[in-house]
Amino acid sequence: MSIGAVVSDDRSAGEVTTTVILAEEGPSAQPPQEPRSLTPRPSRSDSIFRSVAFAAGGATVAIMLAVGLFLSLRAGSALQVTGFGFLVEQQWSPETGEFGIAAVLFGTITIAVIAMCVSVPLALGTSMLISEVLTGKLKQWSITVVDLMAAVPSVVFGLWGVFFLQENIIPVSRWISTYFGWIPFFAVTDQTGEPLTDASAFTSSAFIAGVVVALMVVPTQTSIMREAFMQAPAGEREAAYALGATRWGMITAVVLPFGRGGIIGGTMLGLGRALGETIAVYMIISPIFSINWQVLKTGSNSVSALIALRYGEASEFALSALMAAGLVLFLVTLVINFTAASVVARSRSGAESEV
Repeated sequence: MSIGAVVSDDRSAGEVTTTVILAEEGPSAQPPQEPRSLTPRPSRSDSIFRSVAFAAGGATVAIMLAVGLFLSLRAGSALQVTGFGFLVEQQWSPETGEFGIAAVLFGTITIAVIAMCVSVPLALGTSMLISEVLTGKLKQWSITVVDLMAAVPSVVFGLWGVFFLQENIIPVSRWISTYFGWIPFFAVTDQTGEPLTDASAFTSSAFIAGVVVALMVVPTQTSIMREAFMQAPAGEREAAYALGATRWGMITAVVLPFGRGGIIGGTMLGLGRALGETIAVYMIISPIFSINWQVLKTGSNSVSALIALRYGEASEFALSALMAAGLVLFLVTLVINFTAASVVARSRSGAESEV
């Protein structure tokens, strides 16, 4: 029902009359309109893509959890015997109950640190060359070559390290030991403390293994750093030039601060791979089960090389000990990779540039 009013004004009589008219709403009256929803309805293809993406992400997390659970269950019997001593014992003799990963974990970290000291400057320089200096087809070819290097099998790097690099890097190791031997890490001595100069004292060392691993992780680090540098805004680059900066000044003021997240993320991702490298390290090092502080001297070890060396002949209990070593390596690399991913994800465009 609607209400209407008609007002009549009779000025001659001095009266104003108001008539109220009640009228029924007819069938042609329009209902009140409700607010329209602004939430779009996903299409069928969007729904399929979302489902596949969630399934892939869930499967990845499930596989990682399954791997960690499997290693934990298989390593349980060995960890019950050793307890915390598994992390501090250097010897590896599961048959006698004296085994631990202190020596092999130290060797793993040593090789990885040497690899980072060599690979990070190479990757940083290569990524800056590609993103800031090269142009045209030469730039595209360089990107292709660097990306293809990441696909080279590790056994190829191992063969190259054994048959070519080792004999050619011994003079470098001897020179470092001669002039920097006062630093304990670079000394090469026998049990009495006398310096060693024979070539055999410098072969199969952590230094050689670290150099080979460094060349293996350089392509991965270079790709991540290059992508971060190439995303630096052109406006900020031009602003730096407009203020009178040279190319190097522009790089230090704009590109490097902008790509800091890529540098850190690429370094840590390379570190994660260096810690888990197996075949190349296994082919180069001479395995020992004691902490060797002299990185240029023969003898080192790694967790992955230990597993590859002892897996075929391991008993049930020894296999459980190897699973425990693998669990420690799994946790270490997992923490490093998650940290690297978070650093890369939190890097913001132009957040720290100085222009």
